[in-house]
Amino acid sequence: MEGLAKFAEGFIGVFQQGGQTFVGLVTGIIPLLIVLMTAVNALIAMIGPEKVENLGKVAARPGILYYPLRYMILPFVAVFFFTNPMAYTMGRFLPERYKPAFYDAAVSFVHPPLGLFPHVNPGEYFVWAGIAAGITTLGLPLGDLAIRYLLVGLVVILIRGILTEAITAVMMGRKAAEKK
Repeated sequence: MEGLAKFAEGFIGVFQQGGQTFVGLVTGIIPLLIVLMTAVNALIAMIGPEKVENLGKVAARPGILYYPLRYMILPFVAVFFFTNPMAYTMGRFLPERYKPAFYDAAVSFVHPPLGLFPHVNPGEYFVWAGIAAGITTLGLPLGDLAIRYLLVGLVVILIRGILTEAITAVMMGRKAAEKK
């Protein structure tokens, strides 16, 4: 009987801990995310959505000169302003040959800015919060990690965008050759 009682206490303890975690979220991160999302929406309204969309049209220009704009700046702006998952809609301004690479870059960038801009992917903020808890426990600065995470993310999405664009070109070339 004693073992059954300990099991029951442990079982309910899991839910009590879950309830405490939930209360912490409701009084901590959720209001922060709501305020950040409201601020970003206000910023978009002040800048004008058409200006943000025009950036996508410029990024659609062909050439190596537009790689950083297409696979670093555009995904950053899309993720920052439109957040996950709406950020992927910015790809609509790009020709078909660039859409897979833009998507790859954008989807790869929804985690790196979380340390500085938690509104970009609130559903995944808990991943960053777990990392932050470990870093804080070690007594290391969190800001340095957040900035490095963001910068490495920008380099990675540029590389992924360029590689995916090249792979897409090969695949589209094969498909066109098959049709002939």
